[in-house]
Parts: sequence; C-alpha cells; structure tokens
Amino acid sequence: MILISACLAGVNCKYSGDNNYNEKVANLLKRGDAILICPEQMGGLPTPRLGAEIVEKDGKRYVYMKDGTDVTEQFERGAKETLEIAKKVNATKAILKSRSPSCGVGIIYDGTFTKTKIDGNGITAKLLRDNGIEVISSDDFIEGKIDI
Repeated sequence: MILISACLAGVNCKYSGDNNYNEKVANLLKRGDAILICPEQMGGLPTPRLGAEIVEKDGKRYVYMKDGTDVTEQFERGAKETLEIAKKVNATKAILKSRSPSCGVGIIYDGTFTKTKIDGNGITAKLLRDNGIEVISSDDFIEGKIDI
C-alpha cells in the first residue's frame, strides 16, 4: 500500500483551501494501490489556514504559521497519526507533496516566508523515513524520475 498526500488526489485540504490534483497520482488511488492522508488536517488544523514553514532553533524543529503562531504540536500529531495509518495498512511507500512543511521531501521552505528553498524534509516525511517507509517527492513521481 502507498500513502498519498490527499491534496494530490484532488482533496481540497491544501492550506489555501485548494488542492494539487495530479492525474498520475490519482490513478494510484483509483487502482486501489493507495490511501490518502493529510497530516495537517489529521493534526487538527483547519482548512483553509495560513501558510506554515519550519524553523530550526537550538537543534529542534518548530513549525510556525505566517502570523507567528506555533503549530509544531499539530504538525507532530499529524505526523504520528500518519505513521499509525501507515503501520495499519502496511504501507511501504509514500508519495508526498513537495516543499510542504508536513510532506516535503528533500526540499522545504526556509521559515522566512520568502519562498526561499532549502534542503530538508517536512515533519511527516522525516518521521515516515525514520521508520523505514520509502518517501517519494510528488515532483519526482509526476516527472517520471521515480516509477511505482
């Protein structure tokens, strides 16, 4: 089973209230090979919501909304819920939305809200990877760099 960021399959759970629909990703769901997750909603955040980015301070990662609200707890809760689902469905892979503070794989925004990208993983992507689940960037999958 494959976990997929729900926004990629057309669920309007993106912070702006929109989605990031991609037919190639949605086809995995249609085939019955995937299950949808939205760690930010599962962590208790509403949709729509302000954008959020990860900031590292004193060796710890925090997630702040654009207005300065600390939403680290909700992001961590959503990541843990996602991991529990992964375990229950025996997921071995996850295709997650690129650059997201939850789902970003390899590249995330730097916490300055200036659209500056840095190397790193979102809160959920890191937790899944740390627990042996192969985490794939939606960009890499959509562009055909990784096939499933």
